[in-house]
Formats: sequence, structure tokens, C-alpha cells
Amino acid sequence: MAGKLQETLGRAGRLARIATSGPDRWSGLALFALVLMLGFGGVWLSVRMIAWNKAFYDALENLDAAAALRQIGVFFAIVAAMAASWLAADWLRKLLLIRWRARLTHVALEQWVGNRAFWSLRPGYSDQPIENPDQRIAEDCRKYVEQFLEFTIDLITSVVALFSYVAVLWTAASFALNLTVWGNEISVPRYMVWLAPLYVAASTLITHLLGRPLKRRYFQQEKVEADFRHALMRLRDNADQIAQSEGEAAERRRLAERFGAVARNWRGVMRAELVLGLFTRPYQQTVLRIPTFFALPAYFAGAVTLGGLMQLASAFSNVTTTLSWFVFEYSKLAQFVAVCERLDRMMQQTAIARPEPQGITRDVSPDGVLRVRGLHLATPDGKTLQPMPDVNLPRGATLLIDGASGRGKTTMLCAITGLWRWGRGHIQRPAGRFLLLPAGAPVMDDDLLAAISYPHPAETLGLPRVHAVLHRVCLSHRLVGENGVSGLSMGERQRVGLARAVLNRPDWLILDEATAALDPASEADLLQWLRQELPETSIIITAHRKPSGLVADQILRLDDDINQKDSA
Repeated sequence: MAGKLQETLGRAGRLARIATSGPDRWSGLALFALVLMLGFGGVWLSVRMIAWNKAFYDALENLDAAAALRQIGVFFAIVAAMAASWLAADWLRKLLLIRWRARLTHVALEQWVGNRAFWSLRPGYSDQPIENPDQRIAEDCRKYVEQFLEFTIDLITSVVALFSYVAVLWTAASFALNLTVWGNEISVPRYMVWLAPLYVAASTLITHLLGRPLKRRYFQQEKVEADFRHALMRLRDNADQIAQSEGEAAERRRLAERFGAVARNWRGVMRAELVLGLFTRPYQQTVLRIPTFFALPAYFAGAVTLGGLMQLASAFSNVTTTLSWFVFEYSKLAQFVAVCERLDRMMQQTAIARPEPQGITRDVSPDGVLRVRGLHLATPDGKTLQPMPDVNLPRGATLLIDGASGRGKTTMLCAITGLWRWGRGHIQRPAGRFLLLPAGAPVMDDDLLAAISYPHPAETLGLPRVHAVLHRVCLSHRLVGENGVSGLSMGERQRVGLARAVLNRPDWLILDEATAALDPASEADLLQWLRQELPETSIIITAHRKPSGLVADQILRLDDDINQKDSA
């Protein structure tokens, strides 16, 4: 148990250092300190309320109407001060929440995107892939900061409050409890003070024993919920293909299976929460009344007045409520442990996500020629693929890589761009900007102008130029309405890709089946235009058939038994 606690604290501490770092570090810590000060003010007001209980109920016992009315005024003044303190602290805590969440999210995105972890830590590419990274960045960063603030501020405030309440209880409970046990007289001085921690310690132990399964259940619930959302997103993104394939029944089965996992784990959460609630709910309902029962012996013995009894009950309730923080917050703590585990694991993996040197060595070409020597590619799990032929491609030339599906064309392109690191061989890559238009023609933004200028803002490339290119690829009509890209056909998506290439003007352009959906006449027209617009660009193109409109200087054939290289 101690090891688990130390591990959780270590994870929470690492995440806290990230969240509280950055240029606004000191102002954030100052806000945190201010929230704490307001919390301490609330503790002082609570102590004043305990003293008010004695004064008010003594006035009632003495039938002193003037004193009772005066204490009613004091009551409303204390309540107003409590409300103002709480509202100010709540507003500042929310301000701090968005600051620290922004910092934690920024670092998470930097590591996930900047380190290309989004590529290398996918299932099938890593032995420790990141599951549901969108949920961890969007949800877990928020939950961590929200719960971290709640627990740290409440815990520190509770410690200060505990000392204050114990001091009041010590003063009020000056009497002893006298008992006769088996004929022996036993006197327990200030028994109300010692009873409080014993009462809460027993309750805390029972809570932990009953609530241990919750952490695992909460962890699993986040996973299955994210899997279900991901399945719904796939249905939305592949709506055309599913409808054309009449795949509705298959999608219903898949969604039903994912939601079935959600429902099964949720029932497990319900059972675990019910078991815990069988103890914690009655405890919460009685913790404010039990103190009065414990103090009744002193009241009936005449050791305290009615006001003293109410003061004792109030002080004891505050002590037990403060000590019961673990009991009341157990479910949230279980969720917090799960969030820390998920988020810290992601941060640790993405911080070192840059691939270590593999068998493929790379350096910069001194003369602008792309050279590939002795390239033997492999899968991430170590399976060796067929060897690739050597390549010598000068700047401005066009290389056609021909071959059936599954021969390694796309994998070879990924090795040339530097992404694929599994295998052996040597690649000498020229300096300059590379742009790859992948198979499937993904559109990289929801706005058409942003999509064809990606990754640059359209304004930086010149809007007249962007509109002219859009007109050239026959997509100007798509600007009507909200400029959205939904409903683009595969051919239109490939036109968007060619427009991107012309606007970005890369030094090296790689087309991976990038015109397969175009008819031969459109393909010839657009590829001729592409070469005219990019006369100095080196082009590598893969295709199942020789593309129209682009003359290949070299042809690389990937066959079953032998790799061949021809001059065009």
C-alpha cells in the first residue's frame, strides 16, 4: 500500500511540476496562495460560528431575548462573510484551473505532436502504444488540474482547520468521562478530544477496504467510453463508404459491442459504489448528529450548559468532518489516481518518443541527389520485407515506382521521408522541403481554403493566388456556403492534394497513388499543370498504372521475385 501511495504521489508531483511551469509560473503560484488565504479566512469564520453556537444557545437557555437578537445579527454577518469568501475563492480557483490546464495541455500537445509521437506510438508501430490520446489530452488534463486544485487546497485548509477546531474542542471539553468497568472506576479526561480521531480512523479503514475496487473500475470506464466515442467518430468519418457497402448491420454490431463493454463496466462501477455507499452514506448523514449524542453524558451530569453542549457538538462535528476528508472524497480520489496513471504514462512515453537510431542510416546529400543503398525494410515487429532497389535521383527529375499492392511502395516512401525506421541500409537525402500526398487523399482541414494551403494559413500564401489555384483544379464552386470540405468525392480530394502541392512549392514531392481516382484526361491535364508550376521540383510517384501527363525519367519496378530499375 505504501508503495502504491508513493507511486501515485510521484505521478501527481511530476504532472504538477509541468502544470505550474511556464512563463506565468509565479503569478499562478500567487493565485494559489491567495486561494489558500481565503480558505484560511473561511476556517477562522467557522471557528467564530462555533463560538456563536455557545453564545446563542446560552441566551436561549437564560431567556435573554436581547442577547439572542444580537446573536442573530452576528449570525447573518458571519454567513455573509463566509459566502463572500467562498465565492471569491471559487472564482480565483477557476481562473487558476484554466491557466494550469492550458500549460499542461500545451506540454502534452508539444510532446504528442512535436515529437511525432502521434505517428510512432500508434497500435502496430509500438510495443507500448498510447490508447485514446485525444481523451487524455482533452479530458485527463482538465480532470487532473481540477482535482489537483481541489485536493491540495482542501487538504492544506483542512490541516489548518483541524488544529483550530481541536484547540476549540480541547477548551470546551475540559470535563472527564467517568465509567465503572467490572467494578473499577475509570476516568477519561477530555474524552471528546480522543474520541474524534478514533471514530474517524475506524471509519477511514472501513472506507478504504470497501472502496479499493473503485480505482480499477474508474480506469476501465474511461477506456471503454473513449473506445465507444472513437467508434462513433469512425462511423461519421466513413459515412460514404459504409453506406455504399451497406455496412449498417456491421456498424451496429461493432457499436453494440463497444457499448456493451461500457454497460458491463458501468454495472461493475455501480456495484462497487453501492458497497462503499452502504457505509459512507449513513456516515455522512450521522456525522453531524453523533457528536451531540457523545456529549450528552456531560450535559446530563451538569458539566456543561445547553450552549456548551451545542458548542461541543459543533466543535466535535468540525473535527470529525475535517478528519473524514478521506472518507468523503474516496470516490474522487480513486478517479484522481486513475487520471494520474493514464496522463503520467502518456507524458513519460511521449517525452522520449523520438525514435532511437535504427539500422537505416541517413545523412544529407552533398550534391542534391537522392541516393538509396542496400535498403532492406522490416516491419515494427522485426519481420524482414523484400529488399528495395538502389536509387539515384537528381534534383528536378521524376521517378515512377511501379508494382502491385503489398510490394512495399508506401513503406519505401516513408523510409525516404525519414518516418520509417525499421530495417537496414543507407539513405542520402537532399536538403529542402519534402511534401507527401498519401493514398486515400486525406483532407487536412475542415475549411477548403485552409485545406489546400495546409500547413500554412491561406493568407500567408496570398488569397488571390489560392483562389486562382482552386479555380484551376475546378473546385471554385465549393467555396459557396461555409467553404466546408464535407461531401468531397475521392477525385475532388485528390484535386485538393495537387492544389496543396502547387501552393506549397516543395523541393521534393511524393505522390502515393495521388491521382488514382481521376479519369485519364483529368489526370493528364493536372499532372502537366503540376510539372509546369513546379519545374525544379523532384517528383516521386507510385501508381498501379503509368500516370498520364507526367514523363518519368526513371522507373522502379517492384516485382515478386526481382526488383528492376529502368530508364524511361
